[in-house]
Amino acid sequence: MAARAARVLPEAMRLKSGIWVAAYLRRCQIEGAFAAVRRRGAEEAGAVFIIINRLDGTVTLYGPAPQSAFDDAQPAERIFTALLGGNAPVPAADVEARLAREIRFDPDIWIVEIEDRAGRHFLDRVVS
Repeated sequence: MAARAARVLPEAMRLKSGIWVAAYLRRCQIEGAFAAVRRRGAEEAGAVFIIINRLDGTVTLYGPAPQSAFDDAQPAERIFTALLGGNAPVPAADVEARLAREIRFDPDIWIVEIEDRAGRHFLDRVVS
């Protein structure tokens, strides 16, 4: 009988973007905020960007945190950082311009928009 090569499985697998986004939308809805997918990205591993629309013409944009922010103990966890409007919300046009640049760089991104006057983001991990 031929010897089989042992299968090596990664210690921690990252949740597919499509599944993560679906769960995030559900969480926002449970919290009473309207959430919608504005752009559908790569199902497997597209980067996810979150827009928090305060319904007054200002928004905050969250995107994937840099690799330096990831913890070795939880390498598969999604971590976000405020890309625009972290200290104070910015005009929506600023975020749209930034997202247009991101799409030119990587057309597989996801864009999720949350409408919440209080500016709540419902993200588990946000770093500065």
